[in-house]
This record gives sequence, C-alpha cells and structure tokens, in this order.
Amino acid sequence: MTVKLADPPVAEHETKKFLTRRKFLYGAGLATAGAALYPTEIARHEISVPTLDIAIRNLPTAFDGFRIAQISDIHYDEYTEPWFVRRVIDRVNSLAPDLVAFTGDYISFAPLGRDFVIGAMRRCAEAMARVNCSQRFAVMGNHDSYLGAPTIVPILAEVGIPMLVNQHAPVERQGQRIWIAGVHDPITHVPDLDAAIPSHPDAPVILLSHGPDYADTVASHPRGPLVNLMLSGHSHGGQVRFPFVGPMHLPEGGRKYVEGLFRIGGMQLYVNRGIGTVGLPIRLNCPPEITLFTLWRA
Repeated sequence: MTVKLADPPVAEHETKKFLTRRKFLYGAGLATAGAALYPTEIARHEISVPTLDIAIRNLPTAFDGFRIAQISDIHYDEYTEPWFVRRVIDRVNSLAPDLVAFTGDYISFAPLGRDFVIGAMRRCAEAMARVNCSQRFAVMGNHDSYLGAPTIVPILAEVGIPMLVNQHAPVERQGQRIWIAGVHDPITHVPDLDAAIPSHPDAPVILLSHGPDYADTVASHPRGPLVNLMLSGHSHGGQVRFPFVGPMHLPEGGRKYVEGLFRIGGMQLYVNRGIGTVGLPIRLNCPPEITLFTLWRA
C-alpha cells in the first residue's frame, strides 16, 4: 500500500507575506511605468495658455485690445510629433489672435543630416501655414542657424510668413500702426539692432528675439528705449524642473531670464517656454506654452 503524504500546510502569515510582497512589486512596477510615462507622454503634451495684459505707452487707440499669440521652439519633428503641432495650431486658431509671433527654433540640429532637417523645416512650415491669422511674423533661432536664414526665409515665404532678420515691418489698423521688429538669433550671430529697430518710430515697437538674455544688450543700446515689449523663447523654461531644485539645464543665452514676464528699464520682456523639447523628449513641471497677450494703452 502506497501512502501519499500531503504537502505541509502554508502558514497563514506566510500567505499574507507573499501577497503583500506581490502587491508591492506590482505597485512599484506601475509607479515606475507611470513615472516614465508622465514626463515623456503626458506632461510633454499638456498645453498651457497663459493670458497676459500688457500696458503699452503711446499705444494707438486702434490697437487697444490688440491680441498677439506667441509660439516658440517647435523643434519639428525630432521629438515633436506632427499630430501635436496640429493640435497646437488648432489651439492658436481657437484664440483668434490679431497677430501671431513665431520666435525661433522651428527644427532641431540633429545627427540625421541636413536633408532630413530641410524636410522637417518644410513640414513645419506647412503646419505653420495653417495658422488662421493674416498677420504672422517669425525670427531665427539658434537651431535654425544650422540651415541658415538663406534657406529658411524662402521656405517660410512660400507659406506667407515673413522672417524678420534684423528688420522691421509696420502693422496697420484703422489708419494707425505699431512696429514689429526682429533680430537674427543672438546665440549664434551678432544682431544688428540699428537695422532691426526703426530709428524714429512713430508708434510702439515690439521686438522678437529668440534669445531672452539678449534683452540686456537691447536695453543698453541707444535705440533700446524705443522698444516697448520683447518676446523671446529658447530656454524652454528649463524643460525639466524639480521641486525645490529648479531647472536641470539652461542653455547659453537663456540662463538669466528663464520664463515669464520681466521689466528691464522701460522695456517689458516675456520668455515663452516653447512647444518642443531637445536632448530628450521629456518635460516636467514645465508644460509647453502658447502665450496670448492683450495690448492696452498705458
């Protein structure tokens, strides 16, 4: 006769210990996956739309309540997906701005080669062309300098977006005007402020400059007092910001004025956090940004 011996009973506390460990490992796995997913897929696509009232001295009455939307640092399409850029453009169109300012870095300097980057610039221009606004202006960024203004200017001109490279242009409304000025990227070039800023403007001047720290140079220039508002990007707001620590990395030219509104003498400066990313497709406590400004008479 064969006698089968039963397995020894598992103690109740051992069963609970096993289940607790399993639950912990499962939870830790979910937490790890979530920690990786949030900055790469969720936070990177959460669009913030700050709205600011900007008081401008001597603003013509026709421009009281004039609205400007700013888009910066698209970095198409190394990490910034085409569907996300379409979503950004749709959001801009929903704001119905009177003017849209693009402040540089439409593409990323990437190891994929010049042909890829030119293709990315053309695709980005096609997306930018969907902005439903008659007044649109752009300036060069440091990544754009990889292709150069002679390459990018005609690409944007094909879709009706003027690139201001040390130039200015009037924006007319009801027989009155303001001036939109733009400088070449100050990180990779030495801009010509004498050419960019009108010498004797008969109306307020809004300056577009990719690099925000260039504001100090503008403010100290003889024509600096003529600039009422400067719009910049470049810093990405730090892109990854840990609580109590701040930005993990800031680029040259974007380390003093990182994000938000500043006053430098009589000039106001706004630094936009941008849409895309560089280095890694990650954002943390620093969401992509479309800024909407409303101009008011001071």
